[in-house]
Amino acid sequence: MLTLKEKNVLVTGGAGFIGSHIVDRLSGDCSVTALDDLSTGKAENLSGTENVEFVKGNLDDFDLVRKTVIDADIDVIFHIGANASVPNSVAQPRYDFNSNALGTFNVLTSCLDSGVAKVVYASTAAVYGEPVQTPIDESHPLHPISPYGASKLAGERYGFAFKETYGLDFAAIRIFNTYGTRQPRYVMYDFIQKLRANPHFLEVLGTGEQIRDYCYVSDMADAFALVAERGHGVYNAAGGNPVSIKALAELMVSIISPEAEIQYGGKTWAGDVNTLYADISRIRELGFKPKVGFEDGVRQMIAWFEGR
Repeated sequence: MLTLKEKNVLVTGGAGFIGSHIVDRLSGDCSVTALDDLSTGKAENLSGTENVEFVKGNLDDFDLVRKTVIDADIDVIFHIGANASVPNSVAQPRYDFNSNALGTFNVLTSCLDSGVAKVVYASTAAVYGEPVQTPIDESHPLHPISPYGASKLAGERYGFAFKETYGLDFAAIRIFNTYGTRQPRYVMYDFIQKLRANPHFLEVLGTGEQIRDYCYVSDMADAFALVAERGHGVYNAAGGNPVSIKALAELMVSIISPEAEIQYGGKTWAGDVNTLYADISRIRELGFKPKVGFEDGVRQMIAWFEGR
């Protein structure tokens, strides 16, 4: 078992949504370097965090990535940095490839002549595509239907190939929908923005029957630390409870603007998967147990958003 305490840790995408919460989770015990190009991350997400050095840079810059790993004498890498938007991957597939597949290759290659003991990789539920059965476990067929899912699966494949070829310890977490403070986009953020602009009406993409499995961001950070210390192979990380977009919209309206009318558009974006519901038995065996309930988490996110 790997102990993170007093290790030198690199978090790519460390100023972003999930990455900054992993930095928070580790900074009291580790010396943390956060690498981020600030394209979607924010430097303010790291304010007040101890034992953190920030490096601004892009993952497609191999020389910078390698220098960061070597100069900071990194022991463990949490590789979170990526394009994490399905619509952006559809509109800009080359950018998505460079950020995700090439960026991951650069991170892995940087480990070969350094002292890195382990890489924990942020993969995605999008590698599964539309499920053939639910809940989705880690043995489910892999059939990504967006460039984003394909590029993240490429990173997984490279990571495990490096493990087999070079002995680099590598584990992957297939992240399902994550939400909470500092979230800069996605459905909950969009609902809050829309209801702020018009408290009487909320338009929802799709039919509302889409299913998601939400995990609060602090619980996701715990999952990454747990897999770094005890995990091997691939793990789903989610809340373990399916929620329809209709139920989410109704909950958020009831909290923010109870008088609002909800209207469903019927269409969603290209590459959007209808059902994402995780079997998290495997990561539970490591000791993972989500602590933040769904409604409590939604209320915390709304309170954070309104307090900015």
